[in-house]
Amino acid sequence: MCCHTAFNETYKLQNMTLHAQIKRRRRELGLTQHAMESRIGMSRQQYQRLESQGNPRLDSLQLVAQGLNAELMLIPREKLHAVRQLLEHKETLDEPTPPAPDEDPWHGLLDDLEQGNTEPKERE
Repeated sequence: MCCHTAFNETYKLQNMTLHAQIKRRRRELGLTQHAMESRIGMSRQQYQRLESQGNPRLDSLQLVAQGLNAELMLIPREKLHAVRQLLEHKETLDEPTPPAPDEDPWHGLLDDLEQGNTEPKERE
């Protein structure tokens, strides 16, 4: 993805209404509005209204967030840019990275045993 495309995606996300963000998240999860009915106990019509133009109550938003495997939170404005950057780079954060050898206390402990030696390496 080129930087211009990334900028456009960020701009779109920043200017998306809450309704549009909910709809986008539902679609990302491959859920229909009908599926949300059974996930959160809200009628399809009520959920559809919420996604299109409704003014949901906080408890309704909490139900929707739970059904979308999401969390509601207030983000201080001074931290908003950092949070958006983290969300943009989510795919790289989801991949586990192995610890560096100098950070792994178990690294090399069984090297001799793994190479066919039956006695553990003596520590100096």
